[in-house]
Amino acid sequence: MPRDTTGRRDAMLIVILMAVGLWLLGRFMGTPVQARLIMIALLYVAVLFLQFALAPGHPLREQLGGGPAPWLILGAVGLAVLAYWRLLGRVRGRAATLEAARDAGDGRAAQDGPFSDVELERYARHITLREIGGLGQRRLKEARVLVVGAGGLGSPVLLYLAAAGVGTLGVVDDDAVDLSNLQRQVIHTDARGGMPKVFSAQAAVAALNPHVAVRPYHRRLTEDIAEAMVADYDLIVDGSDSFDTRDVVNRAAVASGRPVIGGAITQWEGQVTVYDPAGGAPCMACLFPRAPRPGQAPTCAEAGVVGALPGLIGSLMALEAIKEITGAGTPLRGRLLIWDALDAETRTVRVKRRADCAVCGDI
Repeated sequence: MPRDTTGRRDAMLIVILMAVGLWLLGRFMGTPVQARLIMIALLYVAVLFLQFALAPGHPLREQLGGGPAPWLILGAVGLAVLAYWRLLGRVRGRAATLEAARDAGDGRAAQDGPFSDVELERYARHITLREIGGLGQRRLKEARVLVVGAGGLGSPVLLYLAAAGVGTLGVVDDDAVDLSNLQRQVIHTDARGGMPKVFSAQAAVAALNPHVAVRPYHRRLTEDIAEAMVADYDLIVDGSDSFDTRDVVNRAAVASGRPVIGGAITQWEGQVTVYDPAGGAPCMACLFPRAPRPGQAPTCAEAGVVGALPGLIGSLMALEAIKEITGAGTPLRGRLLIWDALDAETRTVRVKRRADCAVCGDI
């Protein structure tokens, strides 16, 4: 038995030495790194093939380790080392670039790119994400998002989109900060009581991320200005608490071909979806063609709302906006997410466009 174990080790060592030899030979001949890695990968795949193809007890299979397990472990270790090596190379390359920029004149060369050194550090956790990366972060910086409402839903939306680095944020609201708002509208403070909400939000965003431009509109979003305002932005996030305002937003967005991240809350329940007829999803009128009857959909002031709920739903809306801008993941197009906070239950309902929709039916 010890002799068999020694034989297995010798055979595995020979294969590993062959891989090292291929690497060194390729290096000597000037073969690109990627080509050398492919040759080693082919050798590894051949050994694995033999492990799976040969019957248990076959002499060659036994000489090569007796099974695929040791080779699978070796492959996992090799992949981990390769991933670390590539990550280290990227970090070193970035450090060298920054160092060269500083040597050229206090970092001025680094400022020629889409991000300053400060922004690169600020958004590092986003840039590290494979689904966002540098390209996605640049899309966020170049994006223009209009947030309708600076209240319960608008507060977390504005804060998280500002923190994410959305370059331009428009916010429209005709209300002022009231003491009763502070239980849930976390973008405002006690010291800013009586201030128009859009200016309070502007101050909060400036304190959080000075790299974000805020356009405050202290007025109600009415039909006569909605289409022109909506058309000036890439994406709309509707956090309003009035059906009439939502209807205005929906009609303007459909006319302008802009997607809308829609959210709503009441008491312990909230919902989020993406309205986008141009992208195959329904518009708001497909789901809610008529205004609710009096008393059917009470406001937060009438029915109450738990303070943390708008934080949760607003954060989901901000997340959908980030996905929409960067192209990451699967957005809530054609799906309505419903969150029951009282029982901690989530449901997702499939929703479709209606051919007879009065707003988007002719698109």
